Amino acid sequence: MDVRNDMTKAPATVGADDAPPAVSRRLRLVTVIATFGGLLFGYDTGVINGALPYMTDDLGLTPFTEGMVTSSLLLGAALGAVTGGRLSDARGRRRTILVLAVVFFVGALGCTLAPNTAVMVVARFVLGLAVGGASVTVPVYLAEISPAERRGALVTRNELMIVSGQLLAFTSNAIIARVGSESGGVWRYMLVLATIPAVVLWFGMLVMPESPRWLASKTRFSEALEVLKQVRSQQRAEAELREVSALAAKEDQQKLGGWQDMKSTPWLRRLMFVGFGIAIVQQITGVNTIMYYGTQILTDAGFTADSALTANIANGVISVLATFVGIWLLGRVNRRPMLMTGQIGTTAALLLIGVFSLVLPSGDGRAFAVLAMTVTFLAFQQGAISPVTWLMLSEIFPTRMRGFGMGVAAVVLWLTNFAIGLVFPSLVSGIGISNTFFLFVVAGVFSLAFVKLYVPETKGRTLETLEAELRARFS
Repeated sequence: MDVRNDMTKAPATVGADDAPPAVSRRLRLVTVIATFGGLLFGYDTGVINGALPYMTDDLGLTPFTEGMVTSSLLLGAALGAVTGGRLSDARGRRRTILVLAVVFFVGALGCTLAPNTAVMVVARFVLGLAVGGASVTVPVYLAEISPAERRGALVTRNELMIVSGQLLAFTSNAIIARVGSESGGVWRYMLVLATIPAVVLWFGMLVMPESPRWLASKTRFSEALEVLKQVRSQQRAEAELREVSALAAKEDQQKLGGWQDMKSTPWLRRLMFVGFGIAIVQQITGVNTIMYYGTQILTDAGFTADSALTANIANGVISVLATFVGIWLLGRVNRRPMLMTGQIGTTAALLLIGVFSLVLPSGDGRAFAVLAMTVTFLAFQQGAISPVTWLMLSEIFPTRMRGFGMGVAAVVLWLTNFAIGLVFPSLVSGIGISNTFFLFVVAGVFSLAFVKLYVPETKGRTLETLEAELRARFS
């Protein structure tokens, strides 16, 4: 299989959208409402960082059950990703997001009221179903409703909302801990806040349009045109519908849409291999060890528990700022070199975390050195790797099976995340934090090699042009 070409030839021309201001405002509103799914994704994965120490005392958690509470969400996310992908292909992107908003609310409430570890694990699993479904459906929805030249910026707004949700979790954790640390069950106040954006998402999506490309894939062309005219000029909407409709008819003849098609179609198998690789690359940097266990890492480095919670806010702030930079870069540089640069930066930062933890004496010097490297790590991760990952996964699969394809790739991503989240406390306990991070350094070297050899370039094409290029490239 030769998939080494990076598709660096000149991209297909995309015209500027001459849409009137009202249409541009409508597109911005759709983006803001849909990305509340990303905000929930970020908050629910980040809140455990500060809640876990208090939860450990109240629920009597051991290192193993800490890992279970943390990673049960990730196992649920793996199932939610593939289920959400199939549901969004069958029932529509908008309807799926509405269902996910309800699951977010139920899961957050279950976590808040959990009386013991078993109930907490189940509630976190339910919450994970929503996180996984949102991780697939929201980027696909945004990719399918965006103009080609703005797709990178709009899809990565979801990544901005994810890291904003994590920052919100870190900040609210620190505030709640300082205000209510003497009262029992302070972690419940941290968890219940996630119900608020779930309500906003549900009510907001009630008045949002369906994806025009999904409508076209179901031969509902007049409805697709009406949606396109909400977010494009009329002339461009009609031209785009002709392109989308022609591809939808072709895919309907080929019956692209599920496992059977993937197994019997060589170019789809090769494309899925690339999707799996991109998903794994994003996770084996170890980013979520910092997102889930950042407070413990900083405590181990020398901070007090309260100081670690406050210092962890720096990780959230740099994630948000780096994502702004990433969105800006995506409009100006190619995806593939951006991904490789992120890999080099994160691997170097992890190496230095391991070295500092090994050679510096415990105290403020080591504590601030480790904090500086976690901030540097997140700058490269959130400014390059994560935006490119979710954007590419929303772009590379054919329209008729985009939700399914991204869902299966996201299953691999979440299972990798689950495995890392589950074993990280035991690894740190068994071989120490330095050796644990050195393992991530080795994984980073392999990831860089994969991106260089196999990942294609996707910038600057319409989804239909990109599909034709990938079909030719991988056939």
